[in-house]
Amino acid sequence: MSIRIIADVNQPSATIEIPLDKPLPDYDLDQLEQPTPRDVDSILVSQGFRDLVDDARGVLMDLLVHPPFQAGAPENAKLDFTHSKPPALELVQLTGAICPGDDEVYRPGLWIVLSDPHAKTKTAMPVATQDRIHCIAGELVKRLQLE
Repeated sequence: MSIRIIADVNQPSATIEIPLDKPLPDYDLDQLEQPTPRDVDSILVSQGFRDLVDDARGVLMDLLVHPPFQAGAPENAKLDFTHSKPPALELVQLTGAICPGDDEVYRPGLWIVLSDPHAKTKTAMPVATQDRIHCIAGELVKRLQLE
């Protein structure tokens, strides 16, 4: 599974691209590798893919409110009874994507854009927030069984 995460240079936001590498029979998504982007379009509009996006939205919203444990995160460094936690990230976009693969094949995938509404505009996202996004993306893939 090759999750691609790209933090915007001058904005406190990041893009996550998750290509679907294995069939998902629960969503009737069996033949994922397609020869052209147009062939992937028919998968992106299928009911099974829409169900996957709906499930991904539910899981992602839960992960944004309750982010997964990060071993090196400052909020986990000591016992803290103040219930302080990092500011919540905001889901800007969640949609289907056409992901180029190896050997000129294309796959459907998930396209997610997250932003930090508490950060200064026109500044890059802090490294700690980028690390949190990596953990959230990994946990999303795990919970949706996309690995």
